Amino acid sequence: MENDYGQAYKRLYCEHWWWRSREEFLIRVIQGLCLPANPNILDLGCGDGLFFGRLAEFGGTIEGLESDPSLVSRETAERYRIHVGPLDASFAPNKRFALILMLDVLEHLPNPKESLKQAVELLEPGGRLILTVPAFRCLWTNHDDLNHHFTRFTKPSLANIAKFAKLRIDRCQYFFHWLVPLKLAVRLKEQLIQSQPKPPKIPAPIVNRSMLALSLLEQRLFGNLMLPVGTSLLAVGKRGET
Repeated sequence: MENDYGQAYKRLYCEHWWWRSREEFLIRVIQGLCLPANPNILDLGCGDGLFFGRLAEFGGTIEGLESDPSLVSRETAERYRIHVGPLDASFAPNKRFALILMLDVLEHLPNPKESLKQAVELLEPGGRLILTVPAFRCLWTNHDDLNHHFTRFTKPSLANIAKFAKLRIDRCQYFFHWLVPLKLAVRLKEQLIQSQPKPPKIPAPIVNRSMLALSLLEQRLFGNLMLPVGTSLLAVGKRGET
């Protein structure tokens, strides 16, 4: 992630319609998991712990791991629960987790297979892992360059990584369906008019509210349907051999 984008990330997460609608979608997914009482929850790639407040609704203990120290402010109240470092053998918590989150993390990693395998090994028996990734290479835009993405995923390519990591996927679906034509239009524009990647901005309030409302409406109408396209991909799974 570029430095100026990283500095603006907290405000984007808290106010931008895309992050707000993704959070609501994820909360509903977690609510459907029937987690045990007081679960241990781990947010991998947690940044400044911005999701911790909502995760607290499920009780238990919440911890995070962030590899980029510039994304973890010294002032955050969550700092003591965030481990700063890579997801590798050096991260060795003294517990296993009922829920692990990897939200738009794998696309940033040069070796996502090994990283996902490390995450799966941190699950307790019956524990669940939720991950999201950007979908479809044909939707690549300057935003992916700005975020230092290595790739975008499809269901088959994500399944290949999950198989290596011994993650048995129970649910896999695309979301943000309505954004596909807009993303294709942006890609076409960028191909016709060369431009430098720029960090996203929060739209005007009426636009921001409208796009949030449209995304939430899509979730209510199509959230349980397995539509074949979307700009993001969700997977929910647990530890298994296949």
